[in-house]
Amino acid sequence: MTAKRSLIRRATSTAAAATAALVLAACGSNGDTAGGSAHNGHNAATPSASAPTRHGGHNTADVAFAQGMIPHHRQAVEMADLAATRAESAEVKKLADEIKKAQDPEIKTLSGWLTSWGEQVPAEAGGHEGHDMSGMMTAEEMKQLQSASGKAFDTAFLTMMIKHHEGAVAMAKAEQSNGAHQPGKDMAGQIVTSQSAEIARMNTLLGKS
Repeated sequence: MTAKRSLIRRATSTAAAATAALVLAACGSNGDTAGGSAHNGHNAATPSASAPTRHGGHNTADVAFAQGMIPHHRQAVEMADLAATRAESAEVKKLADEIKKAQDPEIKTLSGWLTSWGEQVPAEAGGHEGHDMSGMMTAEEMKQLQSASGKAFDTAFLTMMIKHHEGAVAMAKAEQSNGAHQPGKDMAGQIVTSQSAEIARMNTLLGKS
């Protein structure tokens, strides 16, 4: 009788242990799944190798690059627009036209990336906002450029655009180093190459004027 009772007790405890193990296993797997999705929000802030893949192949550096470069490019386009009617030098007009043709499409591409990532596209602000960013002109500098014409405009435009381009190159180099979105890194490489070449051209033009 006693032996029979101990057998039943042993069987019951084994079954209980097995049930407990199953429950724990289920909790463990559910916990991992829930934890994975719950931690998605934190990955943006931590340099996790899996974060870029989870967020469609981009990271916070890519978002910063796009959100910074859009107003930066908008201001360059605004400055280039002024050259069409105010510049005296044909070479300055040609350069301004090239800057506009290169940067307008990039603004659209950068805006498209931000939209697809569910990030905010910077609002149009007349090109004066965010002048604390690398190489951006202040509202006063833009007014100075708007009121200039002829050779005075050419000199002011070239001086300001060199500073502007240097800021863009610095931002692009940061994207090359820290970004995860390959098209963003590719665009950054193109900006470094093209704008460095334009800086050299503008320095030459300044030397001539």
